[in-house]
Amino acid sequence: MDLNKVFKNNKSWIQEKLAINKDFFEHLAKGQSPELLYIGCSDSRVTAEDLMGAKPGEVFVHRNIANMVSGTDLNVMSVVEYAVVILKVKHIIVCGHYGCGGVKAAMQSVDLGILNPWLRNIRDVYRIHAEELDLISNEDKKYERLTELNVKEQCVNLIKTAAVQKAIRNNGLKIHGWVFDIHSGKLIDLNIDFEKYLEDIMKIYHLD
Repeated sequence: MDLNKVFKNNKSWIQEKLAINKDFFEHLAKGQSPELLYIGCSDSRVTAEDLMGAKPGEVFVHRNIANMVSGTDLNVMSVVEYAVVILKVKHIIVCGHYGCGGVKAAMQSVDLGILNPWLRNIRDVYRIHAEELDLISNEDKKYERLTELNVKEQCVNLIKTAAVQKAIRNNGLKIHGWVFDIHSGKLIDLNIDFEKYLEDIMKIYHLD
């Protein structure tokens, strides 16, 4: 991509916004009050706002390889804390996507250097659900199912955190797991029963 074109595109974008609303950037500069936190994959083909038809200021976004929510990742934990404590979002969405390179890479017997500890989290998801996944003979279908199960496990990881537990109790926060079908463009709601997950893990993970 020609970087000079980026700045030309930026000028065109500014003109388009001002043509619709001359106060667009004035309103944008006043702050944000999004109701959604979207945790998605860094894949360049999957953009949160475009998928949902969202406008600037409507979605707080965090992206990383394979949409992971690791309790040892200060980046995602800081985003979650800020979103639920300061912004008081009403919904957190973990969104994976079919054809995820991170999910596929995790299942290869290859040394990927610094990526190894990150992708180990996905291998752990496979280990937890190996009985189901090993019954799927079609590799593409297996990766698709692992993508779905990874989203579910990241939702569980969210529920393990103190800030999220408090926001569920006090502010009615809801957790959602979605998958983007990159072949059709459709968003698929996995209908995560986060309250059931919360009930199941509270004996171990309850944090006042």
